[in-house]
Amino acid sequence: MEIRFYNDPLTGVPHIYEHDVTEPEVSEVLLGMGEDLPAKRNSRMKIGQTHGGRYLQVIYVPDENPESVFVITAYELQGKAKTAYRRRQRRKKR
Repeated sequence: MEIRFYNDPLTGVPHIYEHDVTEPEVSEVLLGMGEDLPAKRNSRMKIGQTHGGRYLQVIYVPDENPESVFVITAYELQGKAKTAYRRRQRRKKR
């Protein structure tokens, strides 16, 4: 899968860096298990866990090519959002 990233116009680096997230972590979440849900304005939201144990939420837009996505942002789940996601995952396993 080809994964492209939104670059911050001021710094020229991927926006995900502002949230202390790396490209490999985003790839792990996008290609791994988790929840893939609709989000705003034709975008999608993928929530999942990295191999290192972090829970991330990735906002992306699918490209016309089904093997390509454009990542807008990604950040670590915290607090109630993380608790709710983990609860939903436990319920799925029953």
